Amino acid sequence: MIGRILTTGCRLGAALLVSTVALGSSRAQAASAAQPGQTIGLPVGAQLPVGLYFVNTSSFGVRDTRPLDSESNINLPTFLWATPWTLFGARLNLATTQPVVASSVRGAPYQSGIGVPLIAAQLAWKLGENFGVSYLFGGYHPIETRFLIQNASLSHRFAATYSGDGLNLTANLLYGIYIDPISPQGTVYPDYLNLDLTATKKFGKWEIGPVAFASTDLPTRFPGYRQQGQIAVGGLVGYNFGPVNLQAYVTQDVVERNYAGRETRGWLRVIVPIYKESTNSAAPSPSVTGPARLATR
Repeated sequence: MIGRILTTGCRLGAALLVSTVALGSSRAQAASAAQPGQTIGLPVGAQLPVGLYFVNTSSFGVRDTRPLDSESNINLPTFLWATPWTLFGARLNLATTQPVVASSVRGAPYQSGIGVPLIAAQLAWKLGENFGVSYLFGGYHPIETRFLIQNASLSHRFAATYSGDGLNLTANLLYGIYIDPISPQGTVYPDYLNLDLTATKKFGKWEIGPVAFASTDLPTRFPGYRQQGQIAVGGLVGYNFGPVNLQAYVTQDVVERNYAGRETRGWLRVIVPIYKESTNSAAPSPSVTGPARLATR
């Protein structure tokens, strides 16, 4: 079932927005290449049926950067191929994501452009009837869109999913490493950790439950850089129309550090299997993917 396409490659995803300037600091601040919260709702630790999937995760957020709010729209179209091949006893998945971003910082005119594309491979192990783990390794490739993250980086993702009894209990830890921590314009790109959490249950075609995510910049060697971080909570509702699976969720910051305000963000995801091999075993069903963590500063 589609419901398992991880962010796989897709945070499955892309990197994005560098839209905040450190208050009182001589260096601009940046965010992670993978958008925090982008893999919520996806059983990224579970094995997918062999097939080709299209997943688009779109979100719109408003951050309370008084006196004028900051807004951003992030789209993460992703193609995920769950191959018939195995490696070290795991299913091999291949994914690519091309983010498209529009943002307005503190009421300024909107800017739009493409974010750093992600190309990734994932290994997904089925350790029991309803339990799986996965490891994703990928790279975000450099771009020249000035208001977004420009530099190349590596992405490691470690996920675990329990999918029995209609549940989707998933934790996905994303660790990003920038190859060059400074952009040509002097923006600092710190390494980062993101954690996306899902606890939903299926009721027929419906899916509902609480979700949360946390993100933090890791320490840097650059004096004056102000590390950013946040914790957000929310709820998810999904509906399976048959071949097409939709998910919607809303998250709100309960803690933020150096973002200049808390953010409320609405998310919408569509999952479409372009083709999928039939399987005799019932695969767990919570929905799929999304890679990229966005810098919504």
